[in-house]
Amino acid sequence: MVKPRAYNETSDGELLYWSAQGDRRAFDEIVMRHGSFALSVASRLTLNIRDAEDVAQDAMVKLWHQASRFDPERARLRTWLYQIVVNLSIDRRRRREAVSLPDNFDAVDPGALADEILAKAERDAAVAAALRALPPRQQAAMMLVYEKGVSGAEAGRILGLSAKAIERLLARARTTLREWLLAEHDK
Repeated sequence: MVKPRAYNETSDGELLYWSAQGDRRAFDEIVMRHGSFALSVASRLTLNIRDAEDVAQDAMVKLWHQASRFDPERARLRTWLYQIVVNLSIDRRRRREAVSLPDNFDAVDPGALADEILAKAERDAAVAAALRALPPRQQAAMMLVYEKGVSGAEAGRILGLSAKAIERLLARARTTLREWLLAEHDK
């Protein structure tokens, strides 16, 4: 008797292997495990939630189509998915550089004074604008290292760069942000 597959107890690598053979239930399990992660990464790199949802969905479709190319000896599934999401986000930003406020601004504290609210909103807007003004690769490196806590070497693998190149990207991004924010402050 053939034992049924226990999808929720199976490794990502095996699920992707089954997905490559056309097993939709195996891929559904991958989406359940990693879909919110893809959306989280995409929401940090795109300009609005609709774009983030599109990128996350496109990443999952790409993962499905390229499942046979996954090599668990070279990288974890999450690392590979991260790379796909980052690359799709960068591509989307290059195609459409819309200017909008991020959907994830902090809610206003009703007890705060109006001056504090205004100052915080201005600071948040200045930082968000400065981050959006960075070139896509610098923005991706900043998000990966500072927001997601990924090491420089891991960020390099995700972006297809060396750890040294990531350090240089981060240094340029910090310098650009500092100069941009100081210029905005002096206005």
